[in-house]
Amino acid sequence: MPDSYDLTVIGAGMAGVNAANKCGAAGWRVAIVDELPYGGTCALRGCDPKKILRRGAEIIDAARLLQGRGIDPGGLAIDWAALMRHKRGFTDPVPENMERELESNGVETLHGTATFTGPNELQVDGRPLRSERFLIATGARPRPLDFAGAEHLIDSTDFLHLDAVPGRVLFVGGGFVSMEFAHISARAGATVTVIDRGERPLKAFDPDLVDLLVQRSAEVGIDIRAGTSVRRVEPASDGYRVTVERDGTKSSIEADLVVHGAGRAPELSSLGLDAADVETGPRGVAVTPHLQSTTNPAVWAAGDAADTPGMPLTPVAVFEGKVAASNMLNNESTTPDYDGVATVVYTIPELARVGMLEADARQTGIDLDVRHRDTGSWFSNYRVGERTAATKILVDRNTDTIVGAHMYGPEYGELINFCALAIKLGLTTRQLKSMTASYPSVGSDLGSML
Repeated sequence: MPDSYDLTVIGAGMAGVNAANKCGAAGWRVAIVDELPYGGTCALRGCDPKKILRRGAEIIDAARLLQGRGIDPGGLAIDWAALMRHKRGFTDPVPENMERELESNGVETLHGTATFTGPNELQVDGRPLRSERFLIATGARPRPLDFAGAEHLIDSTDFLHLDAVPGRVLFVGGGFVSMEFAHISARAGATVTVIDRGERPLKAFDPDLVDLLVQRSAEVGIDIRAGTSVRRVEPASDGYRVTVERDGTKSSIEADLVVHGAGRAPELSSLGLDAADVETGPRGVAVTPHLQSTTNPAVWAAGDAADTPGMPLTPVAVFEGKVAASNMLNNESTTPDYDGVATVVYTIPELARVGMLEADARQTGIDLDVRHRDTGSWFSNYRVGERTAATKILVDRNTDTIVGAHMYGPEYGELINFCALAIKLGLTTRQLKSMTASYPSVGSDLGSML
């Protein structure tokens, strides 16, 4: 007889772990399974380790910005091997700690590949299992690339395990992975190229601020080639030869390392979802607004594996996992609230966004007040030597509320949270400006930005 559970969670990332802990603590018999170490992309192969590596790059950049202003950066360099050991000091304990927490909530932790064999049955490496409900939270993987030699590329996981950063690094794609890792690599001493098919990278962000980021990237030696496609990657005597094409003209670039940064797709390949009658599409499992499968009521999905309106972000995966768990526990149909979710590209400095883009806001017919500020000369940025910084806050004149906020500058990844809270709670700009902030702080700049 197969083991039987109230809930089986497939995927031990942030969405799955939060749901499993919630249902286990409520007294359900819960199992969670993953073929990889527990922790998911964010804690082990993405957000957290990436930002630890970025800290080394920040130190290098901060010293160089103050060169001639009291700081001599001569001899300052990243010890990559030591920085990686520092990263592993955080990531290595994560799987064991996460399993311990799950077990404390009565969750059975399984390891292996889960494959559905029926609407309420699956196997974990051949072990049969039956469950009243399933939550698919398997995350995403790098999307397949369609050019010759794509097998020579490494992905973001591989990059985060490099023993050293080679002298010439080429990134394919102009998204988060490419831009963030390009900034780390450049501060580690590499010559960096980014190949992007679009006319500018980071298409989901304000184009005016992206242009500033491209300018700032060039200043640190990052060569961003827009409107360019990769045609072939082939081994060369001292690395790889990458053939690219722009406007019908081909050229080649020599690189020691080529990195896949061209987007991700839901990781559903090994689940055998046809056997469970679970409908899927390019964006993941087809779900109702309350995260239940449209074709199999025993199945729910959250995070990058689910086709929802939410952005592919860890905080979104967390609250989707919690909402799905609550709906299952209480037999409810609560819909996740996606308003006021901020997202940040951790380049140096960082680029942040919450709410609508200017073009989208204008299309809706909002009586829009665009408050665009060049903040490069403001005290907060003068203090650290950064001259390239700006903000754009979009305000509905009729309600005095923020409908979108866009920021590029040091510590603006923190500052954007004020605007996210304002959107979430419907605060007016007058209410925000009434806050008496500590001074001198970046937060105290918000009133002037508004």
